Amino acid sequence: MTTWLPTLITATPEEGYNLAVKMARVAVKMTQPDAEVREKLRPVYANDADALIASSQVVATHFATVAAANGYWHKPS
Repeated sequence: MTTWLPTLITATPEEGYNLAVKMARVAVKMTQPDAEVREKLRPVYANDADALIASSQVVATHFATVAAANGYWHKPS
């Protein structure tokens, strides 16, 4: 069985951020599995500053988790 999230480990912070965005998108799909409903809702939140800020906060939370899992990408001295 293939999993969509086999690891939180990424090579770079940019890859980690991309993973955080993917995590947020998957959460939306799991919460609302009907693609047609998601498409209908998109114009509503796409023009709502509060909704956009809230989605940024979700991504930031996921990024903090990914960054911690990666030791904040510090290389040993």
